[in-house]
Amino acid sequence: MMHRLRSATIVFLLTVLVLPSAAAGQDAGVIDAFSRQIAADVEADGIGGVTAAVFKGDQVLWAQGFGWADPANRVPAGVRTIYRTGSISKSVTAILMADLVEEGTVALDDAVVDYLPEATGFGDPPAGMEPITFRQLASHTAGLIREPELEGAAAGPIDDWGYKILASIPHTRFYTMPGTQYQYSNIGYGVLGYALQRAAGTSFMDLVEDRLFEPLGMRSSAFIVGPDLWRRVSVGFANGGDGAVNADFPALEHEGRGYKVPNGGVYATVGDLATFAAAVMGMTEHELLEPTTRREVMTVQTPEDPDAGYGLGFSIRPVALEGGRDVRFVGHGGSVAGYNMYLVFEPESGYGVALGRNYNSGATSLGEAGNGLLKALLEAGG
Repeated sequence: MMHRLRSATIVFLLTVLVLPSAAAGQDAGVIDAFSRQIAADVEADGIGGVTAAVFKGDQVLWAQGFGWADPANRVPAGVRTIYRTGSISKSVTAILMADLVEEGTVALDDAVVDYLPEATGFGDPPAGMEPITFRQLASHTAGLIREPELEGAAAGPIDDWGYKILASIPHTRFYTMPGTQYQYSNIGYGVLGYALQRAAGTSFMDLVEDRLFEPLGMRSSAFIVGPDLWRRVSVGFANGGDGAVNADFPALEHEGRGYKVPNGGVYATVGDLATFAAAVMGMTEHELLEPTTRREVMTVQTPEDPDAGYGLGFSIRPVALEGGRDVRFVGHGGSVAGYNMYLVFEPESGYGVALGRNYNSGATSLGEAGNGLLKALLEAGG
């Protein structure tokens, strides 16, 4: 375990960031085309804003905001705008787990019940099943359903999230036998975070702050947003296909989402996500994880396909580039009421893209846009 990233934070400026020497030539042409498309899409949507960043290793090559972080008060979206990351929080939780594995606090294949005895109380366990493991929870192969069947589990103040986890366990049943297939589970990641808290004897949120955010210099990331950061949090707008736009529900969720802390509670800028990705790739001045641990995190753990699936906190898929080169895209998306974010990177070249938006539905699919931009950058010579 190596906590040594105080000086390796990605440098991120206040407004539009462009490093001409780094984003010159073919990269600049790809980024220019992308930025013009995003600007047009955000204007056509007419709701809020988007912030985008391109990075390579520990250097942001380009970042820009489009539209509004707070339309009513004419606050533009910028590189310091904070968004809710949604399920990218799962990646953070998985990296915390990996850090604790390196320390010897837990092992990937330890039974979760050894640290959280309440985990024996899941509903309707398959006959003959073995206890679920940390690896299975982190790879969505524990067989648990997506959400607990408990009214109010995903509502309530953030300080009560642990109580919500324990209350949800008896109302969470198995969809399939653990270890046999991929089954995305939000409550599974909630249980993972709570089990890590029990194992370490320290608050989950404190563990993340002390072991990840603070040493990585992710100063714009938090679970509980204080006054200094709050002024940079974008106003969220929940919208869908019917054209209705609702700012009230996203505002209410800032007070807490019940158990959804390890699986959806992180706030961050695109710059902090770039920093996080660089650390996961081992492309910072000091390493957060050992190389063998990083490889395990970015190895497909799901049984359906050895090349495409879910690792430990990240989706992984092969991509064929023009010219015959094959690469892997590693990343995660996140969507909660009023906010979408997307993070994707290619661990060999170090290229990556981070996107944030303060409304749910728009002309741009953040996942498609991020993947497309990363592919274009790599094909342009990245």
